[in-house]
Amino acid sequence: MARRRTDRDLVGLTVLALLFVRPSHPYELHRLIVDTHKDYVTGLPRSLYHAVDRLAEEELISPVETTREGRRPERTVYEITEEGRAELRSRLRRLLEEPGPDTRAFLAAISLMGCLPPEEVDRCLRTRAATLRGMVVAYDAHISELAATGLPPILTLEAECDRALRAAELDWVRGVITRLQSGELGWPASLRTGLLAGLLGEEPPHE
Repeated sequence: MARRRTDRDLVGLTVLALLFVRPSHPYELHRLIVDTHKDYVTGLPRSLYHAVDRLAEEELISPVETTREGRRPERTVYEITEEGRAELRSRLRRLLEEPGPDTRAFLAAISLMGCLPPEEVDRCLRTRAATLRGMVVAYDAHISELAATGLPPILTLEAECDRALRAAELDWVRGVITRLQSGELGWPASLRTGLLAGLLGEEPPHE
């Protein structure tokens, strides 16, 4: 059960993903979460600072330096550790592969999946698509069974709604897989770093 609770820690997941791109201090992380419209992250800024403290205690991130600009408070810059990288990849794979009741978790994984190689994302989404296909078939059977009992349709709408939502998700996931296979979707490291620098008002690194 502890693993599942960790998967639902979307603030911690986001911190790991942003530090995967480059070391940052919490204020920078806060700006990036807001500027990139990661609306699934709630409770800012308190939830962010709690997540940073928790990840540091778990040695998934570590402080690298403390800076001060003028009269501003000291700011501690953190970087992701090797254990943190492994944990980030593991959490993202699970959230991409396994359909769950919390749609925010899947949205978070989609938002951060650039931390995984495209071929790995492709494998994860294919696994999810297979599971979704099975769920849609199961819903069809369940709805047919309900209809056979003579229940009025008004009492089976919940199952129909669940079936429609999973079918729509399956169609979307298949579309993403197609775009990955065609090369339309991709995320070179230089693009990620350049985007991050731009959001922070810095010059992108030159290769």
